[in-house]
Amino acid sequence: MRRICVFTGGRADYGPLLPVLRAVQKDVALELRLLVTGGHLVGQQGMTTERISLDGFRVDEQVENVLASDTPVGVAKSLALGIAGYAEALNRIDPDLLLVLGDRYEALGVAITAALRLLPIAHISGGELTYGATDDSVRHAITKLAALHFTSTEEFRSRVIQLGEDPERVFNVGAPGLDNIRTMAFLSQHDTSKLVGVTLKTPVITVTYHPATADPQGSGRGLRGLLAALDRFPDVTIIFTGTNIDQHSLSITKDIEEYVRRREASTRLVSSLGQAGYLSLLKISSAVVGNSSSGIYEAPAVGTPTVNIGSRQDGRPRAKSVIDCGEDEAEIAAAIDAALRISRDDLPGLSDTPYGDGYAADRIVHILKTVNLKPLSCKKFFDLPDSYFYMCSNQRN
Repeated sequence: MRRICVFTGGRADYGPLLPVLRAVQKDVALELRLLVTGGHLVGQQGMTTERISLDGFRVDEQVENVLASDTPVGVAKSLALGIAGYAEALNRIDPDLLLVLGDRYEALGVAITAALRLLPIAHISGGELTYGATDDSVRHAITKLAALHFTSTEEFRSRVIQLGEDPERVFNVGAPGLDNIRTMAFLSQHDTSKLVGVTLKTPVITVTYHPATADPQGSGRGLRGLLAALDRFPDVTIIFTGTNIDQHSLSITKDIEEYVRRREASTRLVSSLGQAGYLSLLKISSAVVGNSSSGIYEAPAVGTPTVNIGSRQDGRPRAKSVIDCGEDEAEIAAAIDAALRISRDDLPGLSDTPYGDGYAADRIVHILKTVNLKPLSCKKFFDLPDSYFYMCSNQRN
């Protein structure tokens, strides 16, 4: 059996990885090993290792790496602490291949560790752009460490190839997070209300706001504008989901907690809902507001309008249901008002997303069990042919 170590650093990558984990687990040709770290082991993020166990997976290794600091120095130290733990964990697991998803610093740490031990790396979600976050450069760095690539669109596949990756090792499979939407049984509104701890009276707005790590000042303006804009909608039920552990995340969480206390009759902050709970909340919601990738990927697929604030998701393709806005109160309020006026009959859901058809996991697992691993541990830079540059020059002219 081919031993696949899947790495997860928190709910941001665990949700999209869930269908891949299930597909690996049930395939008789593959042996699943799970390395858990980061936000999964932090109370602020809901201590979601328990959720992993409830989903039917065994946590083979866990590495605590998050320090009680959201400064750049603190995040860098968390990265270093993680690398030390990942080295020991991978040595014990001794996998044939490491699978990572996304663009967070925890994923970069384990990719560095794997590369040093000549362990082949498969990377999901390469080639994407998020100009408003330092994740952009982290994502490209993981691409250069990985030898096998699973992208969400053909555009992203082309970008990975531009980074010098062999086209024969770059596969456009779609976004695996959409597999959850195609296959899962959504919770009822009543059960979702019990999960979040407040009656979900329509209209419902789900808010997820993360630090825009490449634009800290804009990130602060956006949060202040968002909270002020929400005050213009006194009859709306508002559910905040927890903030990623990044630079300046503690101050964002503190401001959100203060807002929720002031409006506690119809507002809640939940650290983690699990994938079924979160997607059910998105589906029930009249709008999704904030700067999270879930507003770009999952919300359009469940047929819910998105208000995307600021620069954090700049560079990612959008469905028609995504309304982009700036960071001031008036612009955010106008965008929320426009989203609440959209009829669900005008939102086709999964068929409207640019990120695939919901069958990514099957494609990924087929490749994981059939690809020749021997050449993957020794990467070579792939030079694009001269005809490519000639074509690009003609397009610019």
